[in-house]
Amino acid sequence: MESPENFDERRKQLNELVMRYADINIKRFYNLDEGVYHDGALPAKTKELLGLVASLVLRCDDCVTYHLHQCRTAGVTDEELTEALGVGLIVGGSIVIPHLRRAYAAWDELKE
Repeated sequence: MESPENFDERRKQLNELVMRYADINIKRFYNLDEGVYHDGALPAKTKELLGLVASLVLRCDDCVTYHLHQCRTAGVTDEELTEALGVGLIVGGSIVIPHLRRAYAAWDELKE
């Protein structure tokens, strides 16, 4: 599994690459993606947990890892994480179990 530092650096480099090619539509999408997670009627922490659950159900390991980083920064507790991942497991079914395993492994790495 990729270290949290390597993940962050690789993500940054790839986003810079995308922006070198990006047209207005890609830039707008990136802007919407970044903005939707700000505090609003729902706190940013809750929105990151929602993003995490959606990513788990969609089985996107990069997205799960990203949202785990954001959840850690937002102060999500182990208990909150477990409840959110439990929702993802119920919605997604047993096919998300491998992603659930990797999510907990990444969470442990982030806590170190």
